[in-house]
Amino acid sequence: MENSECEKSEMIEQRPLLLVKMDDDDQQTHKGGFRTFPFIIGSTALMGMAVSGLTPNLILYLMNEYHMDMVTGTNMLFFMSAFANIAPVAAAIMADSFVGRFHMIGLGSVVTLVGMFLFWLTSVIPQARPPPCVDSINICKSADMLQFLFLFLSFGIISIGDGAIRPSSLAFGTDQLTGKAYQENASAMEKYFSWLYALTALSLLVALTFLVYIQVNMGWGLGFGILVLLVLFSTVLFYLGTPFYVRLKPKSSLITGLFQVIVASYRNRCLRLSSQSEDILYHQKKGSTIARPSERLRFLNKACIVQDPELDLSPDGEAIDPWCLCTVDQVEELKALLKVVPIWSTGVVSTIHSHNSFPVLQATSMDRHIGSSFEIPAASFGLFGVISAIIWLVLYGTVILPLASKLTGKPVHFSTKQRMGFGLFLSFVAVLVLAAVESVRRSVAIKEGYSDDPQSVIPMSAVWLLPQYLIAGVAGALYATSQNEFYLSEFPKSMSSVASALIGVGGAVGSLLASFVLNTINELTKRGGQESWVSSNINKGHYDYYYLVHAGVCLVNILCYIVCCRAYGPCKGEEVEVMEEEKP
Repeated sequence: MENSECEKSEMIEQRPLLLVKMDDDDQQTHKGGFRTFPFIIGSTALMGMAVSGLTPNLILYLMNEYHMDMVTGTNMLFFMSAFANIAPVAAAIMADSFVGRFHMIGLGSVVTLVGMFLFWLTSVIPQARPPPCVDSINICKSADMLQFLFLFLSFGIISIGDGAIRPSSLAFGTDQLTGKAYQENASAMEKYFSWLYALTALSLLVALTFLVYIQVNMGWGLGFGILVLLVLFSTVLFYLGTPFYVRLKPKSSLITGLFQVIVASYRNRCLRLSSQSEDILYHQKKGSTIARPSERLRFLNKACIVQDPELDLSPDGEAIDPWCLCTVDQVEELKALLKVVPIWSTGVVSTIHSHNSFPVLQATSMDRHIGSSFEIPAASFGLFGVISAIIWLVLYGTVILPLASKLTGKPVHFSTKQRMGFGLFLSFVAVLVLAAVESVRRSVAIKEGYSDDPQSVIPMSAVWLLPQYLIAGVAGALYATSQNEFYLSEFPKSMSSVASALIGVGGAVGSLLASFVLNTINELTKRGGQESWVSSNINKGHYDYYYLVHAGVCLVNILCYIVCCRAYGPCKGEEVEVMEEEKP
């Protein structure tokens, strides 16, 4: 809870990737406000429900209907995840610099609808997927090139559409509170984020329960058809609020400004930096308190050196060519970004194991019954991770910190780096638990004679899976919230929204790394005609060994994180705390 409050307060002050101006001066009084919330939050929740309901069962759909093996299906999901995480960065630049948030959300909604409809067609048109397997002779025909391209096209369109919506929907809601009456009311922004996060969590719960259950028990056609309807309702609901929206015009992109610094420093690479910074004229942003750049990464300082004021600056003090001359603020923003890259990279490595689809197959082979009739869908076990994350976030601020402060007799506060480190450690523990449970499950399957029958349910309760989901949920909540808070506290105010872009890029790189690890282990372990560790027959494979490799990677990553934290030095505000503690 404490973390979310910090994020809310930072978001109130942030400039989300762009500078903006109003369409006209009267929009603030005649449009926007709380009446737009049902349209914006409602459409966001419905869209999130649809996208969240698509992914949990995908590995089962690809293996059962497209007859893909485990490695091929998982690789497709890896690439889909990478594309879905990198698309928001490009979409944010386009929304901020060219089309605006309203048009980007509308366009993204329509594109997602088209992609979801195409994907739904693969479940209702027999010619869009391979024919069923011939069980009597165990022959399964793979998808041909056209079927594969049609499937991949639908995935790509969904990723592009969803990526176009995500970076703009959050900020578009804050745009509706630009009027003076709302700016003077601090609770207005809190209400917006509270309702948004609450409905987002609710949509995720519905997706992991009802939607997943319908897909498994009532058919793919009905299950995916409901997702199409959800996206359609989301799109219609968003456009119904059009007469009430405040629409801000794009002016300049912060991310574009970072690229301008790189280009300007390269173009000015021949300039010499004097040891006496007072002898150099730097381009200062109007109203900025930063007059000179810092000494770290000095080569970037060349981007903000004014060589000839008459040639480089316009009469109003702006740079004539922003790709040759940048402000000191732009240079410092890029330096702040580069400084966190080592710590960011450890977060990328920590996500490798979380992208795998194996836990769904693992749950499929175990007894998931509650009572005699109801069976929990295998993909719904991810719900336990979400629940544990929510419980942790609630208890951390309301119980854990107050109790620790009471026991120690002084206020207890864990820094963002400490919490991220603990999150990495819990991720390591979760992978170890996953490997141990899989070792037991595999032994039971072989003992009961199911080596050649991976589709059968073994006499082992799926309750064994709960510890790994619960630990992973807490680890994810710890690391994700702390990582976002770390970026928000270390970056200048103008860079607050870069945190979401960094996390998105990290997810994309993590998916690609996960694909690389999976393919490498598959190729190495199936040599000499041996069964691959990541075989489609999970009873013959060795996923316990596979996850032990992941555990080793996690352990090395924790050591790298410790080194990166020490090299980074104290965070903002920690220097003051250290000095106060050293006072007698």
